[in-house]
Amino acid sequence: LHRVSAAPDQSSEGSGGSEGMSSASSSPAEEGRSKTVGVLAIQGSFAEHLEMLAALGTRTREVRLPEDLEGLDGLILPGGESTTMAIIGEPTGVFPALRSYIQSGKPVWGTCAGLILLSNTALFQKEGGQALVGGLDIEVCRNFFGSQVESCEMDMEVGVLEDFSAGMDDKGHRAVFIRAPAILQVAEGVDVLARVKAKPCSTALASMQASNSVPDEFKPAVKKRKTSSDLSAAQEFGLGVAVDTEPWDVIVAVQKGTILGTAFHPEFTSDQRWHKHFLSMVNTAASSAES
Repeated sequence: LHRVSAAPDQSSEGSGGSEGMSSASSSPAEEGRSKTVGVLAIQGSFAEHLEMLAALGTRTREVRLPEDLEGLDGLILPGGESTTMAIIGEPTGVFPALRSYIQSGKPVWGTCAGLILLSNTALFQKEGGQALVGGLDIEVCRNFFGSQVESCEMDMEVGVLEDFSAGMDDKGHRAVFIRAPAILQVAEGVDVLARVKAKPCSTALASMQASNSVPDEFKPAVKKRKTSSDLSAAQEFGLGVAVDTEPWDVIVAVQKGTILGTAFHPEFTSDQRWHKHFLSMVNTAASSAES
């Protein structure tokens, strides 16, 4: 997998997190230079997001405590382990603060685990369930693509990135999926930004069948492989391989107003366009608030 190059050093400020600014001149972000974007830094790929934002000249802050959210113009929930983030985030008070922040209408972007946290409904949770931040009216299936060894890269076309693709020979985006979720259902008002052709792993499909959450368009093509009675056994023995069915047209990126969600990891590539898109959301929201 490709990683972005290291960003300039960031200076530490504030009580809970660190805040810094790059001297980089590349943009979307001549407008965004005065804006501050936080990245939830409990666990996961927060450093890679911070590097990408700094390379775009954006002021950044690590978010670990509720007070770190004060004054932010936007927030990213990174990929990682959503259950671990929830275990830490609820007792520290940062998860309740995140819910209030999202309700305030400021831009928020969740990648992979962050998408799971933003969802209102998540399937294939670990035993005992997990806390979600919510705010995005979608249903996701955790680990849809399979285990760590099933991680992959896939090409896709994304219309919202066209404004940031000038001068590029290949305007497609190569997305990195690592134990990635998939979006099964979206409510009215949620815009679908990207899809890929993919098969669910066997245990993800078992979870969908047990909760009667297989999308209607795929039900005719799916042979019943597991029942709710053997779902626990399937989970106990780990994630399975891709099921023997035609690839599904799977939703992997959505947006509703100021909330953006991607099932993949743009921060693990050198493609800055998703971060530019999010910064354009931050600029638009800030301008609306000032008018």
